[in-house]
Amino acid sequence: MTTTQKPTATAEKFDGFTDEERGAMKARAQELKASSRRGSRADKAAEEEAAVLAKIAEMQESDRVMAERIHAVIRESVPVLAPKLWYGMPAYAKDGKVVCFFQSAQKFSARYATFGFSDKANLDDGSMWPASYALTELTAEGAAKIGALVEKAVN
Repeated sequence: MTTTQKPTATAEKFDGFTDEERGAMKARAQELKASSRRGSRADKAAEEEAAVLAKIAEMQESDRVMAERIHAVIRESVPVLAPKLWYGMPAYAKDGKVVCFFQSAQKFSARYATFGFSDKANLDDGSMWPASYALTELTAEGAAKIGALVEKAVN
């Protein structure tokens, strides 16, 4: 005879991933499926940039303005980075590996947007360094800092 244990209050509240996290995982699966399709490199690059621009266009105005400016800064300062979607977020990759990304505030219902770097970014500075930055607006100074950080990240 087996007894069934009643779940604890903590277990009842936790049911795995949030809706936003599940959505990001589904987006990533679709991105991988799309990237495996055959076609020329130029066609794929154009498709990926179009997908990034479409994702940016879907954002709320404050996030959209920042994402558009970040996109322009990265394309101008480090043209070797290729735009692509990464877990449903605009990201920029070198040799197919994501170096940096923009996460809108609405993505995970956060109070601010985030600009972050993956472990592929060459930003190492001793034993500790920032890997992401909170953004509530993007000033000229902030855009210049992002451009400089992205340049350093790919060198």
